[in-house]
Amino acid sequence: MAATKAPSEQRSTEAASGAPDERVREVSLFTRLFRRPEFGAIVGTVVVWTIFAVWAGGGFLTLGGAANYLLVAAYLGIVATFVTLLMIGGEFDLSVGSMIGASGMIVALLTAFYGLPLSVAVLVAFGFAVAWGSLNAYIVRKTGLPSFIVTLAGLFALRGLTIAVSRLLTGRTQVGGVSDATEGSPLVALLAGEVGGFDAPILWWIVLVAVATYILLRTRLGNWIFASGGHGTAARNAGVPIYRVKWLLFIGTACAATLVGVLQVVALGSADSLRGELVELEAIAAAVIGGALLTGGFGSAVGAAFGALTLGIVRQGIFFAGIDSDWFRVFLGVLLLAAVVANNWLRRKAMEAR
Repeated sequence: MAATKAPSEQRSTEAASGAPDERVREVSLFTRLFRRPEFGAIVGTVVVWTIFAVWAGGGFLTLGGAANYLLVAAYLGIVATFVTLLMIGGEFDLSVGSMIGASGMIVALLTAFYGLPLSVAVLVAFGFAVAWGSLNAYIVRKTGLPSFIVTLAGLFALRGLTIAVSRLLTGRTQVGGVSDATEGSPLVALLAGEVGGFDAPILWWIVLVAVATYILLRTRLGNWIFASGGHGTAARNAGVPIYRVKWLLFIGTACAATLVGVLQVVALGSADSLRGELVELEAIAAAVIGGALLTGGFGSAVGAAFGALTLGIVRQGIFFAGIDSDWFRVFLGVLLLAAVVANNWLRRKAMEAR
């Protein structure tokens, strides 16, 4: 009489023979693609690029045209990458636009007005960003208020503080002379140089997206971010340090906005207190177009990158097509609505295919 194999012994035999485990249903390639948050954004980017390639043609299809829309996408994408991580963690930061203006003004005042080296000014700007991100995280935790409200208040307060301080010290809200003050600094090439005809911010954007993707998919911190935004109570009961995770994410968004502010002030040679207006909403739009859920727990840095790239293509495509730039907001609204509808449809199809 033949003996019956134990389940573990049977699994070992199947694994050794290479035969598929009948208890594990195979998932098709299309279903796996549908489940990826960035799938809809990639398709949308291809469609939008094709439309403007046909519509605008000419300069849009040149290397210079690509460098233009990639630079626009890079400035937005750097912020959108960390805004997406924060959204996956279940929070918002609406003060990033004001942080762009504030950090640029800090660098301009310290270099052009007080004559300090660029390296010192950049360190001070990032130190301020760490303090601002920590303050946002502390207030959200202590008050229990939604981060949307806390950072909305921060948006107005930080913008007003930037305008008031710059006007108090210089008598105006724009400060120039940064190019002369930072001439010869090795940081200028790192922040405003070019590689192969492409500006440095594009490389910064690519590197940061790669780092954010690695963190999300390959580290314990990435698991904690998804858990914090997916089900906070369950994550806390499982030992996830939710407050520390969100504290790091708030600092990350503030530092990303500061990096954009520093890149812009060095590239343009001047600071403007109003710089960065509405970037917070465009960053959230890029994250949503990239497949991130407003409820948290789902999204990807790659999706946010394609969301930012789509908006960059639209903004520059309108220019190359000779359309009034006022129409950009119209395209942005239509794209945002279409992306949400498409992502919901793709996600529902993926769930039905289980």
